[in-house]
Amino acid sequence: MGYLTDRKRAVGWGSAKSGTEHAWAMKVSSAALLILIPLFLITVAPMTGQPYDVVVAHFAKPFPAIVAALTFVVGFMHFKDGVRVLIEDYVHGAAQQWLIIGMTCLCYAAAAVGILAVARLAI
Repeated sequence: MGYLTDRKRAVGWGSAKSGTEHAWAMKVSSAALLILIPLFLITVAPMTGQPYDVVVAHFAKPFPAIVAALTFVVGFMHFKDGVRVLIEDYVHGAAQQWLIIGMTCLCYAAAAVGILAVARLAI
């Protein structure tokens, strides 16, 4: 055993195919969310408690609508990637595949509903 190389010790412990790509994607989406979340709060917070007509007029402007739509898309894609890693780490077998599929569908559906809501307000 003392004569094994580092490569031989690592064989069977998984591959390093997409780990770097996933790590960079999470870092990029985290950086985007660091900018988008405060912008989202600044553009949406003043609208709480306002009448419907005021909210529609506010989201008819391009900046609040774009910020809200981008926040929904980037936020749910970041959530999807993070939860996928959790499922891959802690769930095994057929349940793992079903949970990943269900979670992916749920995240895409939630992002689509958010974009549709912003679009209906903006148009």
